[in-house]
Amino acid sequence: MRTPKVLYPNERIIYKPELSACPYCGGSLVMGDYLAWDKTVQTLDAVLSIASRPAFCADHLCSGYGTRLVSAEGQQIAPRGSTYGYDVLARIGWLRQERRDAYAEIGAELAGQVQISESHIRYLYQQVYLPLLACHERQYVACLTQAARQHGGLIISLDGLAPEGGEPQLWFIRELTTGLTLRSGWLSRFDQITFEAFLEPLSEMACSILAVLSDKQKGLPQAVAAVFPEACHHFCHAHYLKNLADPLAKADSAFNVELRKAVRAAVGLLIRAEKTSPTPQPAVLTVTGLLPDPVPPLSDSHSPMTEPVAGDEAHALHASDNAVANAVVTQLLRHTRYLLTLKGRPPFRLAGIEAYQRLQGVVALSQELLAHRHDHRLTCLCSGLQTALPPFAPEYHELQQGETWLRDIDRILEPADASPTTGQQVARQLRTYLDGLLALPELSPRLDAFRHHLDKVSSSYWPGLFHCYDIDPLPRTNNDLESHFRDTQRRLLRTTGQKGQTRRALQRIGAWELMPRPPTETRCLAALRQVPTDQLAAEQARLRQHQERFRLHTRSVRRLNAQFDKLREQWLALAATSAG
Repeated sequence: MRTPKVLYPNERIIYKPELSACPYCGGSLVMGDYLAWDKTVQTLDAVLSIASRPAFCADHLCSGYGTRLVSAEGQQIAPRGSTYGYDVLARIGWLRQERRDAYAEIGAELAGQVQISESHIRYLYQQVYLPLLACHERQYVACLTQAARQHGGLIISLDGLAPEGGEPQLWFIRELTTGLTLRSGWLSRFDQITFEAFLEPLSEMACSILAVLSDKQKGLPQAVAAVFPEACHHFCHAHYLKNLADPLAKADSAFNVELRKAVRAAVGLLIRAEKTSPTPQPAVLTVTGLLPDPVPPLSDSHSPMTEPVAGDEAHALHASDNAVANAVVTQLLRHTRYLLTLKGRPPFRLAGIEAYQRLQGVVALSQELLAHRHDHRLTCLCSGLQTALPPFAPEYHELQQGETWLRDIDRILEPADASPTTGQQVARQLRTYLDGLLALPELSPRLDAFRHHLDKVSSSYWPGLFHCYDIDPLPRTNNDLESHFRDTQRRLLRTTGQKGQTRRALQRIGAWELMPRPPTETRCLAALRQVPTDQLAAEQARLRQHQERFRLHTRSVRRLNAQFDKLREQWLALAATSAG
């Protein structure tokens, strides 16, 4: 059994309605002779015993007759059904989302102010705070009307997180000029019908949609055209450039694999060993803790010079030069080993091209150093790279040419701020550039296929590439929304501690975790207190309904058996039929 809390209220408060007349008919109100609710509430400052005495309209003909009116101030102490104040909820949410504390850390933080368990902190955060946060933005619906009036309509951005483990994909719609969340939820399919159903409620708003920013997801352009026929559908330039770079990125990845094989075959033993030793050496590098390693003495090149003995001066200088040379070569070997681990990030961070260029830099520096002083390891590194790299030169120049084309297209799409450009002008420049690529003679098969790929992808994106130049608040890319996804994932990874738990959190409460919070804890508390109780109850029911999908998604044998018992009870309550 749970140990009951022992609470000693610091104050007893009985609230009465602030209204002096009936809001329906303006008649007089009659105070009830009972308490509408009476409970003990823990706040951050004190334990309160609070109650509310209701009032009723005295006119039997009033449309509001029988409606119970209670104190608004009393309702802002704690939400219905909770014995913790709104300030406790705001503090839990703030510590969880802003400081990224785990539930145990939040419990330790609140231990001196309220009596609460770690499991109840989890319940309050997931089942009360997040639904309140989802409801609080509905207080700013008037901001949408003002933004639509100012810009001629709303500008929305939508995107989805990559699905995890076959689960539905989490999608998010935000209004860009106000930053308000319009819809956030999961889609089990990605086709025109599903996207239309997801977007349809936006068409029922009083505000029109001026522009839509998204990726060119299959079925999404058709859905946007069907739901918002008058809106401009702008395609994200970052996704466009990434799709342009797709064949180049695949070729670069294969090029990088072969380049690493060749370099490792030529200098692999050298860069792994760094420096051979005639006697076996332990592989322990640096150790700390209760039994740390002693601090090694500084090398001769960093330690203060001592006054040498006259007969040993030449020997000391020679030893110092060798130590410096060994340190320089060791750093070059480590750098070469690092270059073989580079990862690409299309469209412009291509690991194969970067590795080849920087390995050429290692060769150039090695030759410069060898012209001044001979070193056996440096000679082996230089000669090995000079043997491994030349066969890759033709392919490198092809990939570099393709990268140059991509960067030229990016420069066309991102004109200088000093020269305002219209969408028609940018479209004309891009068309001229693509036509120039198609007219180039005597290209290799790879570059010829790549320029036709650039033209094909550009043609499919063409209707939605240039709206951002004619609509001021419309950005070129959807990077802000994707950054919001990444920040949410980082925060969940910090608070959960495991990638698996982060994925589960996104599947089970991700639509609520994505909701933006007010900028300060004080404003968050004020916003949560303004949420109507009926909206909170509906949002909590929505959350519970979604979490029903995961009732059997548990590794706890006790919880699983409890769920099986419920299923068994429901099944046995059905009418019996023959086993056959």
